Amino acid sequence: MKILCVSDQIDPLVYSTSVKERYKDVDFVISAGDLPMEYLDFIVSAMNKPVYFVFGNHNLNEFGLYHRVDDREYAQRIGKFSPDFGHGAQYLGFTTKREGKTLLAGVSGSKRYNKGLNQYTESQMKRKLLSLVPRLLINRLLYGRYLDIFVTHASPAGIHDKSDPCHQGFECFKWFMRKFEPRYLIHGHIHLYDLQDIRVSRYEKTTVINAYSHFILDTDEGSR
Repeated sequence: MKILCVSDQIDPLVYSTSVKERYKDVDFVISAGDLPMEYLDFIVSAMNKPVYFVFGNHNLNEFGLYHRVDDREYAQRIGKFSPDFGHGAQYLGFTTKREGKTLLAGVSGSKRYNKGLNQYTESQMKRKLLSLVPRLLINRLLYGRYLDIFVTHASPAGIHDKSDPCHQGFECFKWFMRKFEPRYLIHGHIHLYDLQDIRVSRYEKTTVINAYSHFILDTDEGSR
């Protein structure tokens, strides 16, 4: 199975009239955040493949359509929360889904650094992860495993993250990997400006992948 992973930057190889031909062997698409919904809509319509996404800490113009928010000024600007609202892409934030035989789970947001929208403290994110546990247990009963791919925006603490407050990773993501053993964790948030930067790492039984710009995950033959 091949998965096109995108995050943080509109990639001209993807945002192209030839995207369907270029990625014709891709089974579905995962967005790890910080991309405008118009870009995801383009991918949906151009490729005619399932697209799953989480929100990051930027490009949040439509976050309030998927979540109730306390910021009244923001809510008035974006409109009211609607459980029936949606683009062609399927929202994976703080929930689980199944694509074919692949079990997915995801969380949105980054580490809290300026009290902005969709930012969380370590304890807040841990509670978000705990809310997924009942559905993961059902997966285990039905399919013999909790999940295959865990999609986040921020990275795990100490894996691909940076020292500044904005780009620090979550320690609880490492707890999640130890406990539920996803085959892959796909994240964004960490921009890759140096070709020598590490993009793929291993933690316990999980391969951690930075999806910045775009990345092809081949679950049968490894990653590239």
